[in-house]
Amino acid sequence: MPALKVLSALDVARIQWYHFKAIIVAGMGLFTDAYDLFCIAPIMKMIGHIYYHKDSIGTAVLSTSYAIALLGTALGQLIFGYLGDRVGRRRVYGLCLMIMVLSSFGCGFSVCTTRRSCVIASLGFFRFVLGLGIGGDYPLSATIMSEFANKRSRGTFIAAVFSMQGLGILMSSAVTMAVCEAFKNAGKGSLEKMRAAGEETFAPWESDIAWRLILMIGALPAALTFYWRMLMPETARYTALVENNATQAARDMQKVMSESILSQIAEDSSSEPPQPPSSSSYKLFSRRFFSLHGRDLFAASANWFLVDVVFYTSNLLLSQIFTFSNKPPNSTNVYDSAFEVAKVAAIVAACSTIPGYWFTVYFIDRVGRVKIQIMGFFLMAVVYLAAGIPYSWYWSKHEKTNKGFMVLYGLIFFFSNFGPNTTTFIIPAELFPTRFRSTCHGISGAAGKLGAIVGTVGFLWATKHEDEDKEDIFPDVKRVRIAFLILGGVCIAGVLVTYFFTRETMGRSLEENEEDENGTTVAPGGSSSANELLPRQ
Repeated sequence: MPALKVLSALDVARIQWYHFKAIIVAGMGLFTDAYDLFCIAPIMKMIGHIYYHKDSIGTAVLSTSYAIALLGTALGQLIFGYLGDRVGRRRVYGLCLMIMVLSSFGCGFSVCTTRRSCVIASLGFFRFVLGLGIGGDYPLSATIMSEFANKRSRGTFIAAVFSMQGLGILMSSAVTMAVCEAFKNAGKGSLEKMRAAGEETFAPWESDIAWRLILMIGALPAALTFYWRMLMPETARYTALVENNATQAARDMQKVMSESILSQIAEDSSSEPPQPPSSSSYKLFSRRFFSLHGRDLFAASANWFLVDVVFYTSNLLLSQIFTFSNKPPNSTNVYDSAFEVAKVAAIVAACSTIPGYWFTVYFIDRVGRVKIQIMGFFLMAVVYLAAGIPYSWYWSKHEKTNKGFMVLYGLIFFFSNFGPNTTTFIIPAELFPTRFRSTCHGISGAAGKLGAIVGTVGFLWATKHEDEDKEDIFPDVKRVRIAFLILGGVCIAGVLVTYFFTRETMGRSLEENEEDENGTTVAPGGSSSANELLPRQ
């Protein structure tokens, strides 16, 4: 009974400073995630100049460089999501951040400066480890924020944490442009000599420092929040429902939240000794688990898979389509090549990506998760079909991208983030019981990262230019048109999966997920109570 009082108090707690502090501390992990995952496009442009002496590198190397971090992220979501339920959210949370910080520096210190195979291999290793830390941050950030929040504004808080990704993407582009411009101005003499010798695609030696610096700067935001992340208490829901210590849960929350009811609960239950962790009425992946939560796990995983196919492919298309459609008459130098990719990404982030995130923050607890997700998938499908059907004709008439096409393409990112890219992060943090919440969020996210691998690697190979002598020239216009139409179909599939399988979680208490198959709530200590003991709606 004390546990239910604690959780009821959390559900009705007023918004206060600690909620915003938690958003910043948890959000900086997502900020770092986005910075590290999305800075790779201009980095690979620079590596192409430095080690391959051309603007682009082979499809095999490029697809591997994208996939390796995503594979690490998928494994990290599974491993650390499971550990978050087994040993506690707080204990694992700091470990993930430390892995991200150290591996970001490791990427910058990738061994070798002359042998490209050695550089690519060491960079791939550190990006895989970086992916492990990033993957762990996804389920833990979402779970921690959902368990700290009240039920009235829970979606807003989780969406605000996730919106830090948009700022991370913008920052990665800004840092890339700043570093490239600084190194370009400092090395004008070397570039002029190379241009005069007809070796502009070659890169001066100092450019090998530039891309490493860009990667290492990504570690700073995470490192700055490590201290505050370690000060965060374990979530009250985990302490009360998994560790069965309602007294400690009330005391932890009393330290950070000014709620008089929590103080009263702590006093009332101080005489009650903490009970040992109860064995749940059913286990993860048991028959009862699938009967109660199998549909939710399928919906969360399938929707995340589908949206990441689209979202990550769209980001790759962003760096490839506009490079392909704006080919300069002469080859660009190492800094200009990366600068142009980062500039386009910054424009899209500022005009489409970040506004999309904040539209979700505002509307998520007013409209609902399911409606926003269906709307986002549907409008993305419309945009992809509108861009894909006339795509071949369009590029036969235009040598450069016009503003209309860029606006149309920007709408994809807007409705992705004011839609399924954000809601697929929120919903798994609300659907499952406390003892399985982090694990199931990790499974859903891992399915999404597999979709990202399918989308990026599949796009790179499917749209590669047919000319074997020019294998590095891509994408092929006709194949990009087909890719656009396929992505539109993927979005339609997302509409159907959301409509038929996804449950609305807006306004629901997280404790409603503690119900067993008979419709009763499993209280701490193994006892059951009727539904009226749940927090009132």
